Order: sequence, then C-alpha cells, then structure tokens
Amino acid sequence: MPTFSSLPLPAALQRSLDALGYVEMTPVQAAGLPALLDGRDLIAQAPTGSGKTVAFGLGLLHRLDPSYVKPQALVLCPTRELADQVAREIRRLAAAIPNLKVLLLTGGVPLAPQLASLRKDSHVVVGTPGRVQEVLETNALSLAKVRTLVLDEADRMLDMGFEKAIREIVRHLPPQRQGLLFSATYPEDIRRIGREFLHEPVEVTIADAQEKPQIEQRFYEVDTPRKPAALAALLGEAAPESCIVFCNTRREVDEVAESLGGAGIHALALHGDLDQRDRDEVLVRFANRSCRVLVASDVAARGLDVKDLDTVVNYELPPDADTYLHRIGRTGRAGRSGLALNLVAPREQPRARKLAESNGSELRWETLRTGRSAPLPAPMATLRIDAGRSDKMRPGDILGALTGDAGLPAAAVGKIDVFPTRSYVAVRREDAGNALARLRAGRIKGRNVRVARI
Repeated sequence: MPTFSSLPLPAALQRSLDALGYVEMTPVQAAGLPALLDGRDLIAQAPTGSGKTVAFGLGLLHRLDPSYVKPQALVLCPTRELADQVAREIRRLAAAIPNLKVLLLTGGVPLAPQLASLRKDSHVVVGTPGRVQEVLETNALSLAKVRTLVLDEADRMLDMGFEKAIREIVRHLPPQRQGLLFSATYPEDIRRIGREFLHEPVEVTIADAQEKPQIEQRFYEVDTPRKPAALAALLGEAAPESCIVFCNTRREVDEVAESLGGAGIHALALHGDLDQRDRDEVLVRFANRSCRVLVASDVAARGLDVKDLDTVVNYELPPDADTYLHRIGRTGRAGRSGLALNLVAPREQPRARKLAESNGSELRWETLRTGRSAPLPAPMATLRIDAGRSDKMRPGDILGALTGDAGLPAAAVGKIDVFPTRSYVAVRREDAGNALARLRAGRIKGRNVRVARI
C-alpha cells in the first residue's frame, strides 16, 4: 500500500501525519490524493470509515495560504456530529501549521455565539448546509476567497432535503475553485450535482477495492406487535458488547428504547428531536461503553463512528438496499466479523425481496426462539464534571483526581471527553459510586467542581 511519505506534501503536513502515526494510505487516499494535490476536482464513492476525511483534509490544507486569514475552504456535512468530527480531524492534520483556524457552524445550538466567533476570521469553515446558509443571510460570512469546496456524504445531504441550501451556498463561492464530492452511494442525483458543481472531475470508486466485510445476516419474520419482545430476546441471546438498533422514525426510536428498558436492557435513544447537549451525552455514553445498545434513526446516526461495533439490528427494514447496506456496514470493519439481525413484518416482505434481488442471493431466514430476555448491563458508567476546556480542564487532571484522591486504580478509568464547559469520564460500573463520592468530597485541579452520574 502506498505511504504518505511518497506524496508531495508540505513539511508541516508531513510532520502532522508522522505525529498522528499515519503511514500507509487507505484505498480512497491512494486513489484520490494525487488528483487532489494536483488541483483536480474529484467525485469519490467511498463508505464511512474509509479514510476520506484525511484525504480531503490534506487536499484542502495543501491549497491554503496560512498567512491569509480568510475562509479558503468550505466543508459541508449532513449532520452536526459528522461536522464536528471533520473539524476535529482537520485541526489534527493542521497541528503543525501555526495559527491555522477552523470554524464550526452547525445547527442545534444558538446562532448568536457562532456569529460572535465570526468576528475572528478563519481559514476553514466546516458546517451543515442549513446553518451555513443562515449565517450567509446575515452577511456575517464571506466565501468570496474559498479555493476548495467539499461536499461530504453528499447522498445524505440530498436525502435530508439540503439541495436548495447547497445551491444557495454555492452561489456565494467564486467560480474558480476546486470541488470535492464524497458519497457512500452514487445515484443519479449525485451524478447530476457532480456535473453541475464540479469541473471535469476525476471519479474514484472504492467499494470494489476494499475487502468485503464478514457480516452474518439473519432475517426473522415477526408480526409487528411481537417485535418489541422479539428484539429483547435477540439481544439477550446475542449479548452484544456494542449494538445499534435502527428504526425508520423518531417516534419508533423512543418507543423501542423505552420497551428495551422495560425488558431490563438499558438503551439510549438518538434522534433529531434531542438538543445538542443531550445528543452529546448519548454519543459519549455509547462510545465509552456506558451503554451497550443505541437506538437510532438513520439521520441521527449519520457521521457516528463507533469502533468495534459488533451488532446492528434493523427493527424495521429500510426502504432501499443502499440504506440497508450502509446500516449493516457499520459492523464487520477492519477485518473483524459482524452480525446483522433483521426483524421483518409481513408487510415488509416486498422490501426483503428487493434486498435478495440486490444481493443476488437468497436471504437467510431463521426461526425466532422465544424466551425471557437477559439483562445487558454496561461495563462502565459515566460521570459528568461541570468544567471543561474553558476552565483549562485536561484529561490528565481528571485521571489524576480519580487515581489520586479518589483512590481508583488506573484500570478502572475509561474514556475521558473534555468539552468547552463540561467533561465526561467513564469508570467501571462497580466503582462509580465510590468515584462519585470521592470526587464530590475532593477537588479537581485544586478546586471544587460539580460532579454527577448520568
């Protein structure tokens, strides 16, 4: 596999890659980066987790002039979570470039603080189409000097109805620019957008070049009223360490999470009606193993990148084969095996037949074994600390307080996440009560802070 050192990258970007431990390129990086660095437009069909963020991040950073502090790159993403991940990755890639500024513009949070942040110019803007369009309407943001436009997960942005907003944003861009479009699927709408927004793009398709994931797919025919009990039974039997249950509607997400809780299976719900803080906390708890089952809608889960996800459940089959493949493709990554469980009501049989036609093979139908579901306790619990980056809080400060005054062994402390005004730390569930009491009685970084278990 080609290495990053073979690319004509500036020394600062190469230092960042070395510091991050990035040596070999993924297929999408190897296929796309030469064209990106040469200034060509690009359409890349690549699944989530393929390394596309590093590819376009290096491409846009390569074209930036750090001494000119105006927006020179714009990245549009379908969801807040994905935009946040992209902004963090670009900052990591730009760590060796002095004073490079990345601005994040997403919905779900008040507009006023983001408008205030625009008083200081930035080099890169990452955001969701709706919020970027809203900011443009206030005349607080100029995109006249943008050199690179990135449409990340373009298929989902169109599915979510953002085409009009994207068109309005593109009107504010200079005609001479580099355009990069990344999409997990390549329907006609994406081809049309590519023809309109890009100039003679290089086309890269990675799906065939990647090793096919080993995902065991099982299908169960279950009447709709029996689905809650069937889901609990399947989860109790499979006992996944980490599982996403996909639903087709927000209402269904809440109902399924509630029914699992009634069956003794702790599950968290993720959908678009949650405010930003609640969404952040759900994602933190799922990623740090404080919850083993996440119930989500497709839109809410877009951009969610969970390592070692061993099981995906379709509580209801999605309406098309592309969405189905995208859902189950979240498991079985990096050479690991995965499990996809599908509950199919009689009215969903036409969808199942379409899946079989798309796969070119018969689906594996199994008989559901009924019985009482087993509880699925999570190995960790999460403590919320009401202090964050704005208070100069660092992960090491929290770890030190837990292993020092609180007396926990380092092995009892899991993932630590520090946000601007709050922090979260995962501790072994059996140690959570003691850790909470000790932190409340003691100090973190020399001062008292509020701590709660969530």
